Amino acid sequence: MHFARRLPVFIGLCLLAAVPAASADTLMITWPGGWEVQAVPPAPDDSSVRQRAVKNDANGDPQMVMELTQSTLTPEHKVNMEAVLLQMRKTLQQNFAKGGYQSACNKIRSSTLGGMDALETTCKITQNGNHVITQTLVAATRDNSAYALSYAGPADGYKANEAEVQGIRASLRLGQ
Repeated sequence: MHFARRLPVFIGLCLLAAVPAASADTLMITWPGGWEVQAVPPAPDDSSVRQRAVKNDANGDPQMVMELTQSTLTPEHKVNMEAVLLQMRKTLQQNFAKGGYQSACNKIRSSTLGGMDALETTCKITQNGNHVITQTLVAATRDNSAYALSYAGPADGYKANEAEVQGIRASLRLGQ
């Protein structure tokens, strides 16, 4: 199916567009077996710290794409996390709309990320009335760092891998 071949590239582009640039701090995720860690090109200013991995099915088709970004904040800079997450969601929705998709996102809600208070939203992406992609955006700050996590997959892949993704999220210890 032609659509299935384009879906992973489209998800990847939306992940990149939804997540802000990062800092030079070290960011480490211990990925469970079955996840393929992908190189993430550095930002033009070479300050990017991102980790990205893909979990494929038996046919090699992506079932989940997950990316974590860390950004350095100016000392004593206060971040309006709700505004940041709203902008991430808006960017995601605009990018999907350019590809002919419709999206509906739930209200931003409280969450956690790496032991920190966070905000998150999940979007259901449809095409011609069919649910094709689910994507979650999470944002948090601590001290002089901001973190953005984005993960997405085809509707069935997202559901099948949701528990494992929650385990990865629970194992993160960011900014400690």
